[in-house]
Amino acid sequence: MSVSLNNFVIADSSKCIGCRLCEVACADAHADTHANTVGMIETPVQPRLYMVRNDKVASPVQCRHCEDAPCANVCPVDAIQIVDGSVIVNEDVCMGCKTCMVACPFGAMELMPVFKKGEPVMQRTLKSNDGEKTVPCQSYVARKCDMCRGTGHGPACVDVCPREALQIVRPVDLRARRNYEAALSMLSAIRYLPA
Repeated sequence: MSVSLNNFVIADSSKCIGCRLCEVACADAHADTHANTVGMIETPVQPRLYMVRNDKVASPVQCRHCEDAPCANVCPVDAIQIVDGSVIVNEDVCMGCKTCMVACPFGAMELMPVFKKGEPVMQRTLKSNDGEKTVPCQSYVARKCDMCRGTGHGPACVDVCPREALQIVRPVDLRARRNYEAALSMLSAIRYLPA
């Protein structure tokens, strides 16, 4: 039986220096317009990965594109789907309920304000305290790593990391490499068996 496992990006914290270039590249890859210089970066910067950093370790946290994705399983409006081997949020369907954030075991899901051309999208309204007026409310949606789907270049974070701390994990290749290493290990053990 052949099982298809989703690819994902993982960080080697022993190589990561916490420079946050991955966050900038991610935000730029998902921006309406791409920046050629730092001064051209759209604000707010909204990466789909998050640098965790303290005195001892630095490492970005990203979606693992789980095959049985807890975030997708709890979404009440089915805004999260597996599409071509990636767990994708349909932002047009997402209602911003935060359930996916609670379900994600990696903390990779985030609720982000929606901006179009640098301006906040104010689509939803809430009743004011007096119950009479409606007040514009910032629109929020769930966002997470989408492997830079639709950019045609693959994950931007992997491309820009100066220490090569980020890599795409392809489970099929990983399994083949581990099988090969196990076979080599067994072969060297057999060579030293007494005759």
